Amino acid sequence: MAHTIEIAKSGRATCRSCRVAIAKGELRFGEETPNSFGDAGDTTFRWHHVKCAAQKLPDELRTALAAYEGEVPDRDELEKLMTEAEAKKPPPFPYADRAPTGRASCQACGEKIPKDALRVAVERDLERGMTVTKGAGYLHPACAAGYVEEQGGTHAELTEGLRKNTRGLDEADLARLFSEV
Repeated sequence: MAHTIEIAKSGRATCRSCRVAIAKGELRFGEETPNSFGDAGDTTFRWHHVKCAAQKLPDELRTALAAYEGEVPDRDELEKLMTEAEAKKPPPFPYADRAPTGRASCQACGEKIPKDALRVAVERDLERGMTVTKGAGYLHPACAAGYVEEQGGTHAELTEGLRKNTRGLDEADLARLFSEV
């Protein structure tokens, strides 16, 4: 989708991040989304203050800033906010980490994953009433390959994704992870 940056034409739009009005003449970020009230394929924008977008939608804002030809005040501060926000975001799936609690159960075998144990996170569908959203599902490293293959993936895709997306594990943890996967 084509997100945009522009100067607010009026003061009627409200920031979708902080819920405060965006003043007329202020730089704003437009997050393009499907228009649920229009015809199929119609889009609309969700407006954000540029600083709010830097914290909530750093990747999308960075792309829009690259295409924007106008003057952007406080550009250095925006870069800092985007970098901080990206560091807080979880990595893309699949990735491995240490379990912060002992509450998660393995999606494959159903057993609890102990606190501080290595685990593999994969994307799964979460049913919420009448809607389905995406979320993390956790696996013991030894269960991960079989589970991913049952879901239509391959062992090679799993290990490649883990190598690319895993952050915060030292070399010993990585060696142990890949010996178990």
